[in-house]
Amino acid sequence: MKWHEITIETMEEAQEMISNFLHELDAGGVSIEESGTLNKQRDTSLGQWYEHPLNDIPEGHAIIKAYFSETVDPDGIIATIRPRIEELRQYDINPGDFVITKALVDDEDWATAWKQYFKPIRVSERLTIKPTWEEYTPAPDERIIELDPGMAFGTGTHPTTALCLRTLESVIRGDEEVIDVGTGSGILAIGAMKLGARRVLALDLDPVAVSSATENTRLNGLEADIQVYLSDLLGILESNNGQQAEIQVSVPVDVVVANILAEIILLFIDDVYAALKPGGTYIASGIWKNKEEDVEAGLIAAGFTIKDRQRDQDWIAFVAVKPE
Repeated sequence: MKWHEITIETMEEAQEMISNFLHELDAGGVSIEESGTLNKQRDTSLGQWYEHPLNDIPEGHAIIKAYFSETVDPDGIIATIRPRIEELRQYDINPGDFVITKALVDDEDWATAWKQYFKPIRVSERLTIKPTWEEYTPAPDERIIELDPGMAFGTGTHPTTALCLRTLESVIRGDEEVIDVGTGSGILAIGAMKLGARRVLALDLDPVAVSSATENTRLNGLEADIQVYLSDLLGILESNNGQQAEIQVSVPVDVVVANILAEIILLFIDDVYAALKPGGTYIASGIWKNKEEDVEAGLIAAGFTIKDRQRDQDWIAFVAVKPE
């Protein structure tokens, strides 16, 4: 089978929004390659070993590749995506002088080649992410997240995902009920359970992500503890009209974690506040440095107290608490 490969050369700060646009257009898969320069700061505090080869991508730039069925018109995809990328400038997200190209490729050229670069990585004091196809012997203190990300986001190598996992480790004390908004591959939901949470409700509006998270939940033997649902943000709570017979977590919950874009975080801060118990914690990540003040102001306006914030490169994760 052949696929149309759409390649977008852009800036790192725009990569998540552009990737989301491509998923909305029913891409069969999306991959992202960032700069491999030695000048790029990487977190090696826990012995991480970055095996991605050096490349010629300039610092701060990224290359996004999306794959569409041979039956799809690639020129139509390009015509649709171009103005949406330009529109990002209105939200202070710089896509740069982006370039879009197309090619026709065989499925084996993209479906499995990326796996050679995904190795076990220890992302926090206790959590290590291990792809299902890799052999690995953990240390006694390691808790392993088995992962096959498929075509969804979240291998743990992106700064925002690693930020969330490290922050979850500092927040989870045991027996918490958690909601993971924008679960992607399910990595944060699984991480929360590995750290001692009692139950997790994992939500995503992308059917591909829901499928991937469901499979990864099964791979980790957590089907009884993590529920994965198709939902637009916290919409499933509203659609349930207060009757949570199908939802195992008891709302309000102890922790909400969202690794999504700042613009989306700002849209549903009040909903998160309502979904948390007094004293509950909101971990909000996926925030580029130029949106830090906006998100901080939004959290405070909603009634949250900022307890902490963590940084990785130019990304920020807020730890906000609902007052008792």
